[in-house]
Amino acid sequence: MFKLNESLIDRALRVILGAAVLSFAFVGPQTPLGYLGLILIVTGIIGWCPIYMALGLSTSHKKNNE
Repeated sequence: MFKLNESLIDRALRVILGAAVLSFAFVGPQTPLGYLGLILIVTGIIGWCPIYMALGLSTSHKKNNE
């Protein structure tokens, strides 16, 4: 479907950072902007970032990734 454009480290950092940002919706400032963390979590899980694709970037080291 989409070619992976995120490295394993990039994906792990997105999931961790996404979880931290998402926590702001429930604890701390309890702001609805915390739900933006879901975007980071989803892109980290699937390994594909639409912004990277639009800019022609990739952190993945594989040549023929699928």
